[in-house]
Amino acid sequence: MAMCATASAFSPSHALRLLNPRVIPSFSSSVSSLNSRRSVKAAKCAPSFGGRGRMASSSISMQTQTSTVVDPEKQLADLGITLPQVAAAAANYIPYVVSGNYVYVAGQIPVLNGEIQFKGKVPTDKSMDEAYQSARLCGLNLIAQSSKVKAACNGDLTKVKRVVKLVGFVNSKDDFTDQPKVINGASDLMVDVFGEIGRHARSAVGVNTLPLGVTTEVEAIFEVEVDRS
Repeated sequence: MAMCATASAFSPSHALRLLNPRVIPSFSSSVSSLNSRRSVKAAKCAPSFGGRGRMASSSISMQTQTSTVVDPEKQLADLGITLPQVAAAAANYIPYVVSGNYVYVAGQIPVLNGEIQFKGKVPTDKSMDEAYQSARLCGLNLIAQSSKVKAACNGDLTKVKRVVKLVGFVNSKDDFTDQPKVINGASDLMVDVFGEIGRHARSAVGVNTLPLGVTTEVEAIFEVEVDRS
């Protein structure tokens, strides 16, 4: 996945290309795909970190993604990601709080270097895939705020010990119920970058509006190895 954080203009369609859109499979197509691959060895089914060819079956992913330690900085480089500029707090709060070995990152919206990329409700104004990419961009901003986590870890993302929890909000039409699929955009990113320690507890909540009319907002809790020197 190639991403350039220094481009001067970003349209929603440009953001989609930057964020490497992936197709979100339906339940029926996932079952069909899984049944058709039962004879394939699990070792050949390992998902790529680039987000292409990922199988829908979480059980196979769990079997093939063992406790291999990954370097988040290397994963970001391999994915072609340059993290967005860190957004300043927009109201009376601070972007993150370090308490003990935990970093609580305030809700992040789909902003890319100062420009909102995704506005509107799902699915009337934004498609499922656009909403997924919106959540993914929120996840990138969480990791960018992890430059704040990095500050707590003395600049070393390998000191992130666990992505503990995400809470995602989706600007939804009243009868829309696929919020979990939307917030997978952020969840998948955490596993792509942090590996097994990126697997987390989560809430995915539908709301009737979000600040500035954005499509998604995601907050996070990280466990870190704090450098107290």
